[in-house]
Amino acid sequence: MKRFLFLGILLGLFIVSGCTNPLNGKSEMKLTGDQPPNVVVEVDGEDYETTLGSYCWESSSKGNSICVDTAGPKELVKDKEPIQIKAGQQITLKMDYTPKPNKIHLTQIKNDVETEIEMRDNQFTVPNEKGIYFYSYGVWWMDEKVEYTSKGDAFYAFVIEVQ
Repeated sequence: MKRFLFLGILLGLFIVSGCTNPLNGKSEMKLTGDQPPNVVVEVDGEDYETTLGSYCWESSSKGNSICVDTAGPKELVKDKEPIQIKAGQQITLKMDYTPKPNKIHLTQIKNDVETEIEMRDNQFTVPNEKGIYFYSYGVWWMDEKVEYTSKGDAFYAFVIEVQ
């Protein structure tokens, strides 16, 4: 009996401590707007729009969070004209928004094969092989005080054709 009582108390403490927010719901990172900001692809000084996909956003004006689930990157841009680009050229992904996301991830899709692409200073180099390439650009605004807590995230899709 004492063993079950001890386990019950221990479990109760775990549940209470697991649900307690050490900042009482307060964070220094504030996101504005009702959805994530736009991202553009810059090639040789010319800007091209991306397509906003799935996202979760902590709306400052509504005081709640909203999550939207969409199709994958290939489906999102299937009716878009690919950005024409030369082999080995640089692409810059630009977002006019503060605060900037503090976690990013870029995936390239060709012939249904996904490859993680390394970026430096929001730039990457397109492949040398000709063809159509789809991209999924994921960004996260991770809370800097509460570990593993996202204040918002968004996925953007775009398509290029390497000539």
